[in-house]
Amino acid sequence: MPQDIAPSDLATSQDLAADASAVPLSETTDGGPVVGFDLDMTLVDSRRGIGAVYRALAAETGADIDVDLVTSRLGPPLEHEMANWFPPEQVVAMSDRYRALYPEHAIADTTAMPGAREAIAAVRAAGGRVLVVTAKNRAHAALHLSHLGLEPDLLIGGLWAEAKGTALRAQGASVYVGDHIGDVRGARTADAVSVAVATGPCDEEELRAAGADVVLGTLDAFAGWLGEYVGGAGEGVAGGTGAADRAGGAAV
Repeated sequence: MPQDIAPSDLATSQDLAADASAVPLSETTDGGPVVGFDLDMTLVDSRRGIGAVYRALAAETGADIDVDLVTSRLGPPLEHEMANWFPPEQVVAMSDRYRALYPEHAIADTTAMPGAREAIAAVRAAGGRVLVVTAKNRAHAALHLSHLGLEPDLLIGGLWAEAKGTALRAQGASVYVGDHIGDVRGARTADAVSVAVATGPCDEEELRAAGADVVLGTLDAFAGWLGEYVGGAGEGVAGGTGAADRAGGAAV
C-alpha cells in the first residue's frame, strides 16, 4: 500500500484542506528520477466508474446530469463540475453525497490505462521514486490504486493545477505526467518536465499550447521516453537550467 494512505477515511469537503496539506518532506533517491503522475485518465480510466456515481446521484436527486459530458472532461476538482448541475448553495452537500456514493459505484468499473504498470516499473528500474498527485481525495485514490495493484511510493490527494506543483517541488520531482492542461500548469510551477499524455479531455495541440515539454499519444510511450531522458538529457534529473532544457525531446 502506498505511503500515507487511509482508505477508510471519510472524505468530505471539510476534509480536503487537511488532505491537501498532508505533504511529507521529500525523501532522497539513489540518483534516480522522482516522477509524479496524475491519476484519472493518466494512470486509470475512471470514466465508467465516475459515470456510475453521477447516475446514482442523478437518480437520488432528480438532477438532469449529462453524464457523458461530465466524463468527457475529467480533471478539475469535483466542486467545479458540481457547480454545473446544482445551485451554489447545494454544491458542497452534493459533492459530499457523491463522495459517499463513490466507493460502491466507482472502483470496480475503473481500469488501469494502457502503459500504467510499465510506466511505474520504468521509474523504479531507473532507481527512481513514484508519486501520484491528484485532485481526487486520497481515500478514493487509494482505493483505485489498491484495486488495480498500482503501488506508488507516495500518494497525495486534493490538489489541482498550481497546487500540485507545490507538492511536486516539495518532493523534488523532476517530471510530472498528466493528461490535462492543469497538470501542465502544475509541472511548470514545480519546474519539472511536463510530460503530457493525450488520453484525457485535452488533445495534443491544446497540451502543447499550454506549455507541455513532451506530448505522448499514450502512456505506452512513457517508458521509452524515460529511458532516453535518464540516459541522455536526464543528467538534468539531479538539476539543470530549467524543465524545458531537461526534457530531452519534443512531442512524440
